[in-house]
Amino acid sequence: SVTDLILALDQGTTSSRALTFTKDGQILSQGQMEFTQHYSKPGWVEHDPEAIWTSVVKTAQTAIGDAEALGGQIRAIGITNQRETVICWDRATGQPIHNAIVWQDRRTADTCNTLKAGGHEEAIRAKTGLLLDPYFSATKIAWLLDNVDGARARAERGELACGTVDTFMIWRLTDGASHVTDETNAARTLLYNIHEGAWDEDLLDLFNIPASLLPEVKLSADDFGQASGDILGLDIPITGVAGDQQSASFGQGCTAPGMTKATYGTGCFVLMNTGHEAALSDNRLLTTRACRTSGPPVFAMEGSIFVAGAVAQWLRDELEIIPDSPASEEMAASVESNDGVYLVPAFTGLGAPHWDSEARGAIFGMTRQTNRVAVVRAALEAVGYQTRDLIKALESDGFKPDLIRVDGGMSQNNWLMQFVSDLTGTPLERPQNVETTALGAALLAGLHIGLWQSDSELDAVRRADRRFEPGMGEAERDALTAGWDSAVAATRFFADKQRG
Repeated sequence: SVTDLILALDQGTTSSRALTFTKDGQILSQGQMEFTQHYSKPGWVEHDPEAIWTSVVKTAQTAIGDAEALGGQIRAIGITNQRETVICWDRATGQPIHNAIVWQDRRTADTCNTLKAGGHEEAIRAKTGLLLDPYFSATKIAWLLDNVDGARARAERGELACGTVDTFMIWRLTDGASHVTDETNAARTLLYNIHEGAWDEDLLDLFNIPASLLPEVKLSADDFGQASGDILGLDIPITGVAGDQQSASFGQGCTAPGMTKATYGTGCFVLMNTGHEAALSDNRLLTTRACRTSGPPVFAMEGSIFVAGAVAQWLRDELEIIPDSPASEEMAASVESNDGVYLVPAFTGLGAPHWDSEARGAIFGMTRQTNRVAVVRAALEAVGYQTRDLIKALESDGFKPDLIRVDGGMSQNNWLMQFVSDLTGTPLERPQNVETTALGAALLAGLHIGLWQSDSELDAVRRADRRFEPGMGEAERDALTAGWDSAVAATRFFADKQRG
């Protein structure tokens, strides 16, 4: 029946969405709202926490109102969120002390370099599975404490609370009753020991962050508190929380070792389930916690690309050479080749496996004939090349996926998905519902309240739509990727020269 629904709140980097899911995994209603990105200095990215909050509440009210008009009843809330982005707020008033510092923000690069020079990276990696990079939360929190007037003193007195975006949302939804997060979000902070499952005192000391700031950590399917009726119109339990990539992985059914998914949102994130083993990469991939609903911890290996869908937004908004993202597919498909043009979209540095926070975007191989179609095609191809870099790194670590489950807005681009399959030499499978990030959060929440009882019930909810098989010859693939590798090397060479 349509009556039992789960509300998924998907708080992303550029927009917030709210979707209601039926027991058979169909979307009954939804709301979406974009919010402003703030780039006050080169390499800085911020969000206004009040703009995030407004967008969450408005989209939730839209989705709930439409669902109730169709006879649905919301039984629980699942939350999924942009990871690593941090917010600090006043415990008494709930007011943020500063804008949110977004995962893409590079302002703490110098801090990370100092800690690396001090020889701290290996110990940090052994505990957290992460590298020392501005991407993660710890140096962002320290920056807030050191740069907002009086923040450190207030934190020492226990007057401030801090957390990733899920934590701030739950605090607000429960009127300050719950200061909590789940282990997939905690695992992205550089402060959480993924083996022991606890905030790490040595790391808190190293980054100079008082433990009192941080939330309690729960399983991804758990009791996170009750959303207040004053805000959403009815009291609803929050029973599922996961960071967006782990949520998508759960939504894709990647619950057994070796299962792999790639999500094409603002960035692209490849996650491979490694079961109860926390495998460490020799190729600068990350080790992280995956969703669990009970039992021992589950781990995943992850590679992150900072710019995927964001490259289409850049073509549309900054270069103004495409009217909308779907137009990029037609343009890329309209030419036979890239004509030797390569675009390296290192707008906020390069992610895995390079982790070069100083690198910046570049276009190579242009001639007098190069037109906007060539630039658009090179931009899309870059998403394929970067995916191939991640899959190659996984293979070098001894984990070769036999299938990649793809999702996210950019996975709708058939031309690009075929190119990814060709470059990686791996079949791709796209689900009917590409909203797997929201679906994952909904499934976690529904499992906790017993709406779904078993894995087989969950599998019935996840349906495949289309498969892409690799068809490119090895010689062509090698020639294309050699050009890409040269472009990345040149980009990094330029960054080195700029560093002096």
